[in-house]
Amino acid sequence: MQPDIIRIEGLERRYDMGGEIIHALRGVSLTISRNEYVAIMGPSGSGKSTMMNVLGCLDTPDAGSYWLNGQEVSQLTDDALARVRNKEIGFVFQTFNLLPRASALHNVELPLVYAGVSASGRSERARQALDRVGLGDRMHHRPNELSGGQRQRVAIARALVNDPSILLADEPTGNLDSNTSEEIMAVFAELHRLGQTVIMVTHEPDIAEHAERVVTLRDGRVESDRLNQESAA
Repeated sequence: MQPDIIRIEGLERRYDMGGEIIHALRGVSLTISRNEYVAIMGPSGSGKSTMMNVLGCLDTPDAGSYWLNGQEVSQLTDDALARVRNKEIGFVFQTFNLLPRASALHNVELPLVYAGVSASGRSERARQALDRVGLGDRMHHRPNELSGGQRQRVAIARALVNDPSILLADEPTGNLDSNTSEEIMAVFAELHRLGQTVIMVTHEPDIAEHAERVVTLRDGRVESDRLNQESAA
């Protein structure tokens, strides 16, 4: 078994919504090993979005601990969390979040600008990332010249360009038709095969079935945690 890349213990997150306390996470404990492919599922209000925000170092828990790649990140300051996000986590969003006037290459280079990588280094690494998702021949196209699936591939390349410890995908097929969704799932499967740790948040059971493990949340707790036999086969 590969070493744990994520370990969370007794995670709690509460929100004050107009005087009413909402318990989004209620003592969640979970470990994810390096090179696992995990889907996090659950109905609306189950806590999966809060879980993604905590795993992505976009939010901090009220109680419990979170270890990412050997570092406890649950009590870090906002500035320290931002550094961890840039180094350890690649985000893929439902809405792509691409700059409309920039080419695919420049969109993928963006995280490297924030990381202080030289211009020549940025270009080379961005080209490699686009090659990994099968878009080496589209790197000079703008988003409006690309299909929805190609735009999501650009977003995946951008998430990969910093060589993150985990790839965190939030409803990555939510804006795509079923055929294009399958195409994007094939990209994730290949990245996982090559050693990338992938964590995907989704409410769609058929999309979750592409992962090798499915964690289901309900009312802020882990309701089930199972290996996907179909994926394992």
